[in-house]
Amino acid sequence: MLAAGRGERLRPLTDDTPKALLTVAGVPLLDRAIARLTPLVHAVAVNAHWLHEQIEAHLAGCDVHVSVEQPEALGTAGALGALREWIAGRDVLVTNCDAWYSEPPPPLTGPGMQLLAVDNGAPADFGNWLYAGTSYLPWSVVETLEPTPSGLYEVCWREAWAGNKLEMVPFTGRFIDCGTPADLEAARAV
Repeated sequence: MLAAGRGERLRPLTDDTPKALLTVAGVPLLDRAIARLTPLVHAVAVNAHWLHEQIEAHLAGCDVHVSVEQPEALGTAGALGALREWIAGRDVLVTNCDAWYSEPPPPLTGPGMQLLAVDNGAPADFGNWLYAGTSYLPWSVVETLEPTPSGLYEVCWREAWAGNKLEMVPFTGRFIDCGTPADLEAARAV
């Protein structure tokens, strides 16, 4: 699970609290994401960078692997590269901790790369599809990722999309990327 971001657009809320620990209906976004993943996977890992001590303390005693990224955040691809040994040949279900869903997303099960997506109704990164915060990556993709600052879009998704090797899995519910105060409030209002 991706939870390392600074949350610049959410400042000042994230000056003293990691974005992953901001709440919707009294529940931290991180806990919502873990609850979403737990029934679908054998093990959960969370990457942390900004105020990582708070995330580590929050997850103390939980059956969750925490990968602390220092001195810099590694981005979406770099985070998986840093977890390669822990992942150890398994396929990966990745979710952004700040993704909020009105209903459980459909399962992503591969065998190739898949992105949960909503129809944007206008051009986006993937035709009219807008990435909705969850993806499936086979081990054959994860094993090539390096633990250096990089993003999944730049490292593998853009090329896979151009080569028709990236499947969009439609999400028909409401998706909110809680990356701005307005979007966080929208999720809280629902």
